[in-house]
Amino acid sequence: MYTEYSTAEQRAAPQENISRQRAPARRAAPRRRRSRRYDRRRVLLIGMALVLFLGGFISGCCVGRAHNRSGGESSANDGGVSAKPQKSNIPASITQPDYVQEDLLPVNQYSRCGDKLQRVNAVVIHYVGNPNTTARQNRSYFENLATTGDTSASSNLIVGMEGEALLCVPLDEVAYCSNDRNYDTVSIEFCHPGTDGKPTQDTYDTLVKLTAWLCGKFDFTTEDVIRHYDVTGKDCPRYFVQHEDAWEQFLLDVQEYIKTHGTEEPEGLS
Repeated sequence: MYTEYSTAEQRAAPQENISRQRAPARRAAPRRRRSRRYDRRRVLLIGMALVLFLGGFISGCCVGRAHNRSGGESSANDGGVSAKPQKSNIPASITQPDYVQEDLLPVNQYSRCGDKLQRVNAVVIHYVGNPNTTARQNRSYFENLATTGDTSASSNLIVGMEGEALLCVPLDEVAYCSNDRNYDTVSIEFCHPGTDGKPTQDTYDTLVKLTAWLCGKFDFTTEDVIRHYDVTGKDCPRYFVQHEDAWEQFLLDVQEYIKTHGTEEPEGLS
């Protein structure tokens, strides 16, 4: 059956269709607006979190630096310095015992550089390693290095096979004798007749009392008396390395000498 529509109805029908067609679009629009608002909130929250994190990090760094500047503990990683330099134990003037003859090497780059020690932390015992040579001959060898330049070597003190002793480098200066301990030790080399490095009795007696005297000058105990072997592992002084009991006895004899005679060498005592 054919139905007629008025003009108004005809106009309304298309509008109604349009309204139905556009309705889904209108319903989708609020969802898009809500999504955009949610995105803005999320960005804002993330931004605030980053600001808080960075603020705390920077604040912590500043506090850490202030703590270090104010004397707080420092670590090796931050380059801080926690230990104060030790006070020097070197006497202002040192007068050697009368059995020690002063025969100083000339200042040169190979055997007496002239550098001053800041502190002495040990006495290092060596043997010359050249059998049946005298203290004077070994001192001459050190002096000749200034000309030959063969190597760098010297010792503060040398004890000969008859018990004589020479001071070759002042006790407040560096001697080239103990490798990486040159700058905080004083050294004694002793002569010996054989390849085993065993000292004569005269050499031994002088070595004992000379070591005791040095202990007194630098406020040491026998725990501060070491061998070249204890520094580098070198077979020096050979006899005291290969005979540990002889080394222990030497330290006991130094202790006994200090107990009996003290560390200040009386004039003329030999």
